[in-house]
Amino acid sequence: MFKKVFFQIHWFLGITAGLILSLMGVTGAIYSYEQPIQKWLNPNSYTVQVENHAKLTPVEIYQHFQTKNPEMKINSITIAQAPEEASNINIVKEGARKGYTMMVNPYTAEILPEIKGKEFFQFIQQLHRNLTVGEVGKQITGASTLMLIFFVLSGLYLRWPKKHSVKQWFAIKPKLKGRNFLWDLHAVVGTWVVIFYLLLACTGLYWSYDWWRSGMFKVLGVEQPKPEMQAGQKGKGGDAKGKQGSEQNHGARGNEGASAKSDKKSDHKEGLKPEQIQIALTQTWNGFNSQIKRDYSTLTVSIPKKADGKVELTFVDKIPQHERARNKATYNYQTSSIEKLDLYESKALNEKIMSSMLPVHRGSFFGPIYQLLAMFASLAMPLFFVTGWMLYLKRRKQKKLTLAAKQSGSAVTIDPNATPWLIAYATQTGVSEQLAWRTASSLQHAHQPTTVKAVQQITVEDLQHAKQVLFVVSTYGTGEAPDLASNFEKKLMQQDLALSHLNYAVLALGSQDYPETYCSFGHRIDAWLKQSGAQQLFGTIEVNNANQADIQNWNEALAKVTKLELQTMSIEKTFDEWRLIKRELLNPNSSGAPAFNIELQSDHLIDWQAGDIAEIQTGNSQQRIEAFLNQHQIHADTLVDSLQQTIQDALWNRDLTVEIEPFANMDHLLEQLPNLPPREYSIASIPSQQVLRLVVRQQHDAQGELGLGSGWLTEHLQLRSKLALRIRKNESFHLITDNRPIICIGNGTGIAGLMSLIHSRVRLDYTENWLIFGERQQAHDYFFKDTIQAWQNTAMLSRLDLAFSRDQTEKVYVHHKLRDNAEQLKQWVNNDAVIYVCGSINGMASDVDQALIEILGKETVEQLRADGRYRRDVY
Repeated sequence: MFKKVFFQIHWFLGITAGLILSLMGVTGAIYSYEQPIQKWLNPNSYTVQVENHAKLTPVEIYQHFQTKNPEMKINSITIAQAPEEASNINIVKEGARKGYTMMVNPYTAEILPEIKGKEFFQFIQQLHRNLTVGEVGKQITGASTLMLIFFVLSGLYLRWPKKHSVKQWFAIKPKLKGRNFLWDLHAVVGTWVVIFYLLLACTGLYWSYDWWRSGMFKVLGVEQPKPEMQAGQKGKGGDAKGKQGSEQNHGARGNEGASAKSDKKSDHKEGLKPEQIQIALTQTWNGFNSQIKRDYSTLTVSIPKKADGKVELTFVDKIPQHERARNKATYNYQTSSIEKLDLYESKALNEKIMSSMLPVHRGSFFGPIYQLLAMFASLAMPLFFVTGWMLYLKRRKQKKLTLAAKQSGSAVTIDPNATPWLIAYATQTGVSEQLAWRTASSLQHAHQPTTVKAVQQITVEDLQHAKQVLFVVSTYGTGEAPDLASNFEKKLMQQDLALSHLNYAVLALGSQDYPETYCSFGHRIDAWLKQSGAQQLFGTIEVNNANQADIQNWNEALAKVTKLELQTMSIEKTFDEWRLIKRELLNPNSSGAPAFNIELQSDHLIDWQAGDIAEIQTGNSQQRIEAFLNQHQIHADTLVDSLQQTIQDALWNRDLTVEIEPFANMDHLLEQLPNLPPREYSIASIPSQQVLRLVVRQQHDAQGELGLGSGWLTEHLQLRSKLALRIRKNESFHLITDNRPIICIGNGTGIAGLMSLIHSRVRLDYTENWLIFGERQQAHDYFFKDTIQAWQNTAMLSRLDLAFSRDQTEKVYVHHKLRDNAEQLKQWVNNDAVIYVCGSINGMASDVDQALIEILGKETVEQLRADGRYRRDVY
C-alpha cells in the first residue's frame, strides 16, 4: 500500500510539474555553457591579433580612457596573460548594478565589438530561475525543484529490485516493446541521472529559499555572510545571494561591481585624483607581479577609491579548478607589500563549495567531464516528462478498454408450450462452450426455450426439475474432466439420483490422438445418467478434434429425435490473414529443443483477451509440395479450375500423406486431400502491444521430421509471409477483472499464456502478481528474461521464483518451489488469490496439482476450481 501511494504521488506530480522541470532542464543545460558559447559567437570580442610588444598595463589602459573619455568611471581592469586574449574594463553605468563590462584590445586599448548574445542568455537565465514572471515564477520553479528531489528518491524506491545486478540497474533493454520499453527507459535512464538531479536540485534551491540557503551553510559548517555585507542586497528570498550570488557576473570581474553604488556617494569625499590612481596602479602592478611568484591566467585590479594605500586584486590560477575559482589579494602600494592573500586552493572543501555555488550547480566544480554529463542529464529532463505522460495515457486507455462489455444475443420467438431444454457444457479451452451455444441457437430458431449452463453450475434441483438435458462435454488431459467440471464429477455424479423423468443426450468431445481415453468424460456422464434412470434420446456422439462431420451428426440426430427443422450447426473456422514479422530463437545453445518467439501482425483490428488461444492453419513446406508433385508427375503451374490458382499454391494446406485414387483433374485430386489440421497455441501478448506473440518449441515425429505446426511456424514459413489464424476464446483461462492477487505457474512454452495475463495486469497497475516459472538452464532457457526482470524492477511482480532444473545436481521443478513457499502460498490463497497454471500436462501440471493438494488440502483445491480460482491451460 505504501508503495502504491508513492507511485500515485510520483506520477501525479510528474504530469503536473514535469513540463516546468523539462523547461528548467533545457535552459539550465544551455546556460551552463554560457561563457564558451559567447566566446564562440564573439571571436572578435574575446581574441585579438598578437602584436610584437607587451600588452598594455592597467595604468596604461586607465590613462588611455582618461585621455579619451575623462567622464568614464572605471571600476576595474582585467588583464589576461595569454597573448591573444582581450583585456576588459568594468565601468559605472546607470541601471547596471554590477557595472558594465567592455572588451578592449590589450595592445591599443581600442574598444572591441560589443558582446552579442547577452540578452539571449539573460532571457535564458530568467526563464530558468523564474519563468520570466518574477516572484511568482520563482516560487513555481522552487516548488518544482523540491518535487524533483521527491521524484528521484521515490523513483529509486519504486524500482528497487529484490535481486541486484549492474545490468538490472543500468542496462536499457532495447528488445522490450510498448509500455515495458517506456518503463525501462524511464527507470534506467532515471537511475543514470540520479546523482546529477540530486545535486542540481539541492544546489538550485540555494537561490530559491532563504531557509534552504541558511540550512546549507549550517550543514556544511560555513559562516553565512551577514545581509549588510552582501553587496547591497536586500535579503529577499532568492535575491539575497551574498558574495556567492554575485558570481554570476560575466567574465572574471572579481568584486568590482559590489562597490559600484557606494562609489557615487564616497567618490567626491574620499576619491583619489587621476594622478594618484595612476601611481597606485603602477606600483601595484609592478610590486604585486614581482612578489606573488604564482602563475595566473587573468588578473583583475580594482580602481582604488580611498587614500589608504590599498588596492584590491582578484586573479585566476593558470589552471584553475573551475572558471570561478578566484584568488583574492590586497596590495599596499605605500608599503610595497601584499597585506592579505586569500588563495582558493587553500580553502577547505566546504568553504569552496559555499563560495562557488554556481560552478557546483552547473557541474564545472567537478571538472569538464562531469559538467558535460550534467548538461546531458539536464537535456534528458524532457524524456521523463514525455515517457511519464505516455505511460499515464496508456494506463488510462487500457482501463477504458477493460470496461467493455461482452456477450449479446438476438431475440427470437419462443413457443410457450414447448418443453424447455437445459444445455450443460464442460469445457477447458472453449470448444464445448461454443458448441453448447450453437446448439441452443439452433433450437431457439426452432422456437424452443433453452437455458445454457456450465456443468459446475448444475445443481440437483436443476436435474430434478428439467425434463430434457443435453450435455456437451470435453475430455481433458488423460481422460479427466475439464478443471471446472471436476467438482461436478466428484460430488454430483457420486450421488444416487432418481432421474427417470429426464431425457438426455451427450455430445462428447475428445481427440483420437489419445485412444485409451477418447471422449471418456462424456461416456462417464452417459453411464451415470443411465444408472440414475434417465432416458437416452440417442447414443452418445463422439467428436474428434472438432471434426465438422461429427458435429453435423449431432445436429442431425437432434433434429431426428425432436422432429424439428434445425439449422445446420457448425463451428466454422473462419481464419484471418496475418503476417509473420519476427522469428527469434529464445534458447540458443540449450540442451532442449529449440523454442522460438513468433510475432505476427494483421492489417486489420482483431481483438482478444489474455488467456485466449491462437488457432493456426498449418501448411506444407515447399520441399514437401515439390516431392508430392514429382511423385504424381504433376507440373507445378497446372491450374485448378475451381480455385483459379496453380496446384502448387493450392496444396499448401492439404494433407499430402493420404492414399489417393487416380484423378481426372486437379479438382478431383483436391477432393481427396483433406485440409491439414490446425494447431493451437497460447497467446503471449495482448492487443495493446500491437503484435500477437507465440512461443513455439520445435517437435519431431518418429521419422525425425518437424511437426506440422512447429515446423510451419519455426522453419518453413518465410518472414513477411502470410498465414491463416483465428482467435478462439478460452473463457476458462481468462484473467479476473479485479485486483485480487494472481499466482502464475508454468514451465517451458507455457510461459506464453502467463505472459499475456501479467501483461494485462501491468496495464491495469495491479501489482500483486507471483510468477513461478521452470525450464532447464537459466543461462539458455530463461524465456523473456528482460521483460520479467523489468516487471520485477518496477514492482509489477510481487514475487518471482525460478526453477531451472539442470542448474544443480538435484533437479528442481516448479512444484518444488511451491512446496518451498508453502506458507506464502497459503497466505496468498487466503487473500483471495487466483491460481493460473500453463504448460505441459504430463509432469508439470499433475505435479503442481498434487503439490497444491498437499499444501492446501483436497477440499480447498476443489473449492478453488469450483470458484474459478484455479485455472489451467495445459497441453
